[in-house]
Parts: sequence; structure tokens; C-alpha cells
Amino acid sequence: MARPGRIKPPMGHDNAWWWEQAAKGVLAIQRCTKCQALRHPPRPMCGECRSMDWDVLAASGKGTVASYTVLYHPQFPGFEYPLIIVLVDLEEGTRITAELKDCAPEAVDFGMAVTVYIHEDDDGFRIPMFRPASQGGN
Repeated sequence: MARPGRIKPPMGHDNAWWWEQAAKGVLAIQRCTKCQALRHPPRPMCGECRSMDWDVLAASGKGTVASYTVLYHPQFPGFEYPLIIVLVDLEEGTRITAELKDCAPEAVDFGMAVTVYIHEDDDGFRIPMFRPASQGGN
């Protein structure tokens, strides 16, 4: 019997471009073209200057763990438990929430250096995740 697939994140008009970049192996960050503020998750208007104009930059994928939680329950199909969710301070200056892989729950810590890699599910869906920098990216 096939393993159940991962529940897919919501995708729509405001973030479709982000998922397209992830599918290409790029961690993309939205940037306001008026004030240069970075923002994630993607949204139509800059929270700093309220401009609707933006472009995209490719993030290095390097960062540090600002916060984290380890989930044991409830267990949703398609995920491996314990599930480590991290808030990462990217070196570009914005934050992103993602899953941390290749790390034991007791090894994750505040300030831990992490690097992005693009995880591909069995169905071909690609999503940015992180792993300890000592493990390397992809």
C-alpha cells in the first residue's frame, strides 16, 4: 500500500510564483521595489511602505534557527514524526517557517546554522526544507 501523500500548503494568486520557484529548486524571497523591504510569506502589499510593486530575489538558503517546536501529536498522514518545525532567520534579513530534516529533536537549538534544500515528495511536489548546515544543502 502506498504511503499517504503530504497535505499540500495553500496555493493561490499571491503565492503561485513562489511555489513555481520552489519547483525549480530556488528559495525565493519577495522584495518591495520601492523600499527594498523583504517579506515572507508572499503578499500583495508591502507592510513597510504599502507599495504594491515588488520583485524577487533568490535567497542563499543559509540561516539560523530563531525558534522551533517539535510535534509528536496529532500525526497527519504524509509527515514523519517527530516533526521539527523551525523559524529561520535567513541571512538576507527575513524569516521563513519550514520543516527541519536530518536532525534529532534533542539536537536542534536556537542559533543553530541551517541550510535550505528542496525536498521532493513521492508525487513530485517540491517544498523548501532545512537541515543542519553541517549536513549541507542540495
